[in-house]
Amino acid sequence: MCGIAGWVDFGQDLSQKRSVLQAMTDAVAKRGVDDQGLWVSRHAALGHTRTAIIDLADGVQPLTVEEDGRPVAVIVYNGEVYNYKQLRTELQGRGHQFRTRSDTEVVLRSYLEWGPDCAKRLEGIFAFALWDLRREELLLVRDRFGVKPLFYHRLPEGVLFGSEPKSLLANPLIRPVVDADGLREMFAVAKKPGQAVFRDMRELLPGHTLTIGSAGVVDRTYWELEARPHTDTLQETITNVRSLLEDIVLRELVADVPLCTALSGGLDSSSLTAIAAQWRWKLDGARLRTFVTTFDDYAEKFQADDVRFSPDEPFAIEVAEHLSSDHVNIRLSSHDLMDPKTRLMALLAQDAPSTLGDMDTSNYLTSREIRTHSTVALVGEVADEIFGGYNWMFNPETVGADAFPWVAHEALQPSSMKGQGRGLFDDGLLQKLDMRRYYTDSFHEAAAEAPHQEGESPEEYRMREIGYLTLTRWMPMLLDRSDRLSMAHGLELRVPYCDHRLVEYLYNTPWSFKTFDGREKSILRAAVRDLLPASVLERKKSPWPVTQDPAYTAMLHEELTALISDPNSPILPYLDNKAVEHTLRNPGAANDWPSRMHIETALQFNSWLSHYNVELVV
Repeated sequence: MCGIAGWVDFGQDLSQKRSVLQAMTDAVAKRGVDDQGLWVSRHAALGHTRTAIIDLADGVQPLTVEEDGRPVAVIVYNGEVYNYKQLRTELQGRGHQFRTRSDTEVVLRSYLEWGPDCAKRLEGIFAFALWDLRREELLLVRDRFGVKPLFYHRLPEGVLFGSEPKSLLANPLIRPVVDADGLREMFAVAKKPGQAVFRDMRELLPGHTLTIGSAGVVDRTYWELEARPHTDTLQETITNVRSLLEDIVLRELVADVPLCTALSGGLDSSSLTAIAAQWRWKLDGARLRTFVTTFDDYAEKFQADDVRFSPDEPFAIEVAEHLSSDHVNIRLSSHDLMDPKTRLMALLAQDAPSTLGDMDTSNYLTSREIRTHSTVALVGEVADEIFGGYNWMFNPETVGADAFPWVAHEALQPSSMKGQGRGLFDDGLLQKLDMRRYYTDSFHEAAAEAPHQEGESPEEYRMREIGYLTLTRWMPMLLDRSDRLSMAHGLELRVPYCDHRLVEYLYNTPWSFKTFDGREKSILRAAVRDLLPASVLERKKSPWPVTQDPAYTAMLHEELTALISDPNSPILPYLDNKAVEHTLRNPGAANDWPSRMHIETALQFNSWLSHYNVELVV
């Protein structure tokens, strides 16, 4: 995995701007801990930081390719193309000669052969920028689901781009201005495609290419979800899913560095781990390494809440023993989670506040620990989205709402107050943002996009719509968070359930099949039934853990008290003083994490305003 940055400007000589490019590249240095490189010409400047995964010796970037002894194209690339070996063989048959074993060179030569349409042939997770010296054009490309991030800012005669907003902010042409739309994006739990938090930025849409030349800018869609007839029987569907999973995991095990899986003991990660363990033993005669995260005394003192019904550690250990994996229990203490520097680093990794509090901190620490053992980790993200695993997909009240079902679910929670993470913010500010209208407009826009088939029953129509909403407005938030917190340590997360072949197949699988046994994720459970212990197969979904230590809640109250006592706290004009006072008088239960999110978001917001010198325009 890597970080990319760059600048194209047809109105000035960028060969004199090397120091600025260096600053933009340094800003994403943590994404690539093994190497760094720059390439600068008159109108294009490309920067790259590398975490070496494949072809450790020769996969250095920026990578150029020559024809007749002259450079014709240069690329900076972030990601993995899992079918690169097949593409390499095809390109060799078309006369291309390779000087490295890297997938980067395959991507570059794919462009020389097929132009921007090469994106259609790439299967994997990627974001890259390619400068064509012959045409003096820049091509930006992002994978089908946006697993790898890519931000950009249009200039009068060019563009700035980077893997993360901090890279663009390192250029003096960009100021950290955030307007109402940016705050809505920050607070929302339904992502608006292309919208960034900072005013002068956009995200390249998943499945899109952007071509920037002296004549203008062209945005093209190279992939999108389609509604297709599902003609397989239920049993054929289960068999096909198992076959697809085995092929996907096999391809994603390719790496020249240590690889592992994140194992929560839930159905999703356990299924991937079981398949990966079989392949690893069959191919290498080696045991798979696995990791689970928990907190000190968490399993022993666990208290169930509205969404977490059991601790992960016992189930993960059972799966690890069942598969004979090389297992590591990552135990985090309350001290780890309360460390101010660690919490700040989790914020800086994401460039904006999050409403998820210690879930982000523990994710950040988990990635740091895994990186000491492995460079690549397979994770179980996206299974709930494609197989149907969220509780709001089964609640008639949320399914029937004229809204994003997870937003409707949030509104039903007593602790939601003004919305997730917004409970301590000033009513005047929230009225300006008008999140209810924002959600309503976004929902109707998204629902209108969803592809359908003729003749669907009302239930199938609505559940296909919910599937589309989940994939395009919910899933991107999870993918972005996972990427940013892991790449802060140069750890590559691979997401097998996000393979577009599997997603396409399941998007068109009837909801009646997905729930054929009356439960969530029926097809996945049936597809791997022979691989896992019965306890894991029957375990109810339990999200990423949150600490239940009352000391953590007490720490948050102490920090909030200190914040409002400091007249220099930049957040003060944006707080609801009565809500803050009420919160400090009523600490609540240690495991009341939804209420705790309001404090954590306010604390993060204050740190963000300070460290990024944010100018709010609302």
